[in-house]
Amino acid sequence: MKKIALLAAGILIGGAASAQSLPPVKYGLKVGVNLPKLHVNNTNGDDWESQSTTNFSVTGYADVPVANGLSVQPGISLQGKGGKFERTGSAAAGEVKDNTMYAEIPVNLVGKIPLGTTGTNFYLGAGPYAAFAISGERKASGNIGGFGVSGDRDLEFGSDNGDDYKSTDFGVNFLAGFQLNSGFNIGAGYGLGLSDLRPNGDGDNGKTTNRVLSFSVGYSF
Repeated sequence: MKKIALLAAGILIGGAASAQSLPPVKYGLKVGVNLPKLHVNNTNGDDWESQSTTNFSVTGYADVPVANGLSVQPGISLQGKGGKFERTGSAAAGEVKDNTMYAEIPVNLVGKIPLGTTGTNFYLGAGPYAAFAISGERKASGNIGGFGVSGDRDLEFGSDNGDDYKSTDFGVNFLAGFQLNSGFNIGAGYGLGLSDLRPNGDGDNGKTTNRVLSFSVGYSF
């Protein structure tokens, strides 16, 4: 019994010492520019992307060390997504631009590589996200593939036939950048949507997903 108690005490002390050797938890905020697209993959073999639009992102996150040079970063963010469709030289010529805004919950695993002795790190990470649509707008001119005539309107989110997009989006984020010793950071990311955005899957017409290239600056403390 005494040996078991001593072993348990040793494990607890060792765990506490290991935890104390890790860097403290930090919190950060970053803002950025998004260049989103919509990726379309139809069952007839078509595989293409829309043109990109310009949107923005704001992300708050925690940096929780789990080992030296390795952290988990859960967060919450506003992510602007969407895409632009253009057609010229036909009776259905025109432009349609969709801008959508999502509340996104990412959880990234991030590795950090020290660069010299200045306290600057290069970081590289990836992880899943779940996003929930909160607003969207369509700006149309002309008529492209049944999108409609000129004018602006709010997008409808849901799973009914009359809706424009599903209200949820799931995928994977990839990120890389530099974290300075001062707390300032600069980075780039790529959001790879995996879930079909079309309500009810639009029958057998394939899949539409989000693609988001982003650039950000931020500060952690």
